[in-house]
Amino acid sequence: MTRRIVYAAALVAFLAASALTLASIIVPRWISWDSQTASGSRIHYTYGLHKRCSSLSGSCTHFPEDADCHGGDRYFCSMWRSVGFLMNFAIVMEGMTFIAFLVVILGGKQMRERGWKVLSCMLLLAGVIQCAGMSLIAYLYDNDDRFFPGWRLDTSWVFCTISWSVMVLTAAFISASVYLVAPEGGYELISSEG
Repeated sequence: MTRRIVYAAALVAFLAASALTLASIIVPRWISWDSQTASGSRIHYTYGLHKRCSSLSGSCTHFPEDADCHGGDRYFCSMWRSVGFLMNFAIVMEGMTFIAFLVVILGGKQMRERGWKVLSCMLLLAGVIQCAGMSLIAYLYDNDDRFFPGWRLDTSWVFCTISWSVMVLTAAFISASVYLVAPEGGYELISSEG
């Protein structure tokens, strides 16, 4: 039986992981490329889920655009947009998981005794969704011709990796606590001795 402190610790870890998920979507740094010209000026390109940034133009543009998705690039665009969908879906799952945390923590002893199953499943599902998105990016990085040597997986990819890892570990932590942590204190029998 899990205690309120177990859920509180799991909630803190979950909120940190959710912040990393959100940061990985917002920060356009899933894959990056750095180089220097002969004159010594630095060139920097980054791909985010929804933006592509360049130091040459000094701005970010929507990505992928329709012009990026013709011919052989359709496959790349479909995969990239799928990752965007998966990550946005993960945020929705995390929002639902947050509400489930509140219901379980505030719902009383019986809710805490039974709610671990739902929470663990929701955390695991959110982690698996993010892991799928991260894996697709890694696949594109390894196999798409546009990512020649010099490109690297960047900050947002690392944020996503840490986030789904923490989600899965938190689900395991909650599940293990059911069997390893003593049950919450209940009613004590009143002795009949006078």
